[in-house]
Amino acid sequence: MTTNTDLYRSARDHLVAVIGDYAKAVETFTWPRLTGRFNWATDWFDVIASDPVTADRTALWIVEQDGAEQKVTFADMAHRSDRVATWLERLGVGKGDRVILMLGNQVELWEAMLAVSKLGAVIMPTTGALGPADLADRIGRGGAGYVIANAADAPKFVDVPGDYLRIAVGDAPQGWHSYSDARDVVSAGPFTARTDVDDAMLVYFTSGTTSRPKLVEHSQVSYPVGHLSTMAWIGARPGDVHLAISSPGWAKHAWSCFFAPWIAEATIFVYNYTRFDAAALLGQLRRAEVSTFCAPPTVWRMLIQAHLGDRPAALREVLGAGEPLNPDVIARIEKAWGLTIRDGFGQTETTLQVGNTPGQPVKAGSMGRPMPGVPVVLVDPVTANSPTKARSVSIWLGNR
Repeated sequence: MTTNTDLYRSARDHLVAVIGDYAKAVETFTWPRLTGRFNWATDWFDVIASDPVTADRTALWIVEQDGAEQKVTFADMAHRSDRVATWLERLGVGKGDRVILMLGNQVELWEAMLAVSKLGAVIMPTTGALGPADLADRIGRGGAGYVIANAADAPKFVDVPGDYLRIAVGDAPQGWHSYSDARDVVSAGPFTARTDVDDAMLVYFTSGTTSRPKLVEHSQVSYPVGHLSTMAWIGARPGDVHLAISSPGWAKHAWSCFFAPWIAEATIFVYNYTRFDAAALLGQLRRAEVSTFCAPPTVWRMLIQAHLGDRPAALREVLGAGEPLNPDVIARIEKAWGLTIRDGFGQTETTLQVGNTPGQPVKAGSMGRPMPGVPVVLVDPVTANSPTKARSVSIWLGNR
């Protein structure tokens, strides 16, 4: 019998194979139609974590600015998240419960995301930059019953009302459970899917740049399946090492530092720094043999101020995200490394919608073409018709 995992893998394999030929990818790719029970953490991540081919491959590699580093294999990450899930379940976390995760780029973030998912609970990624008022809003409107945060951020919750259980990573203050207790738990894993395809997996708050932050809910397939498009845009392949400069708590972090690399069975590489050092970052690209690298324009602009040197030997794809890059920045990288920085576009509510895909010519100033499987129509926001001349347009997804 063909399982949801089989369908998912088949779609992934096909997209990896054809994305270098845009026309063929658009013509032949179809989204896998998953039905019934499905949980990305148990039906995808745990499956590749138990596969002898990938079990001992590094899933997560975190390097600190002082040189300290941690490597966690796929098998170890599955076991660690099973222990955390077992412990969280004993604390009362269950299907449908909403859990705020306010952590940095640390191993606990990835293992907690998997653990919460395995229980059928809902992950609410939250940036550590928020203060008490914003946290109260997220807990209130988001309906969070649990909070997992670093101990250093615990004081922010002192005056945040609500009936929620508090878990601290680090030295837990009074009234908080210590996350480290999970290490002593005998795992009840491996877990099996407790969710159906339409059940919630994630809830994000938008940035609120132009209005009050909105809640965006994603199901067990909208991000897990949808990010096949993001994986294709990145050009990630099994065995790659992927580095994305991104802050936890925002959707882009889940895009490039959780779903897309692990869909591809690639290593997520993280370089944590408190003060940007272009030479140090370039050194990490070379030392870690990074295959695919995504950074915001601010990072690219600072990198070209440094001595770029020859292209890092393993680097195959370079990407920009957040806003369009200046042509001169793209030209500088092309001249030094022979690689073209590719832009892409998507939103918290979606995955990658439009992008410059691997191996295709890039037109200066263009964010790309519709991704395979993503029907896009340009619409004049005034007339609601297709634009007849150059002007501001809206992007519609789907057929009109």
